[in-house]
Amino acid sequence: MTSATVKPATAAQTSHSDTSNGVLQFVSFRVASEEFGVEILKVHEIIRFTQLTRVPNLPRHVEGVFNLRGKVIPVIGLRQVIGLEKLETNNATRIVVASVKDEILGIVVDSVSEVLRIARDTVEPAPRLREGHGGYVAGIGKLEDRLLLLLDLDHLLSEEETADLATLSDSTDERTDGESASNELSDEERAAQP
Repeated sequence: MTSATVKPATAAQTSHSDTSNGVLQFVSFRVASEEFGVEILKVHEIIRFTQLTRVPNLPRHVEGVFNLRGKVIPVIGLRQVIGLEKLETNNATRIVVASVKDEILGIVVDSVSEVLRIARDTVEPAPRLREGHGGYVAGIGKLEDRLLLLLDLDHLLSEEETADLATLSDSTDERTDGESASNELSDEERAAQP
């Protein structure tokens, strides 16, 4: 079994050109006892868990939405997506803001570990144990002392689930804009009153 030398990457080392020389870069994080990795180019930012606005009648893996610099971001719980129970958040809980298909989503994880550089030849395809399930695990990175489950975020949710989240984000943005306009109109009407 070949093992990879894995070193945390510094900001200067996380260049786009590393993928061309056989080195892949992943943001690693934990959910329960498992360690996962997501391609660094998919990740926009990682933030501390923040209060979410729960939207009624959504699937259990959708935890809510939050406002990130004026944009409403839907948030899913990775625990629920992979079939685990939701836990109370703590100081280590993070939201990974990432590109999923053509959408920006927040993904709640138990903790974020580090940026890892992994040689391309130490990544193996994920075993397909059950048809139609687990297609979001794109591969397994073999590290010196552990395995890293590499997620394909574009397969984390079905097409329908992703479209529903996009609609949720758009409708929440529109509702927020409409409420602001409605409030401004009310203020104007109030100012016009004697």
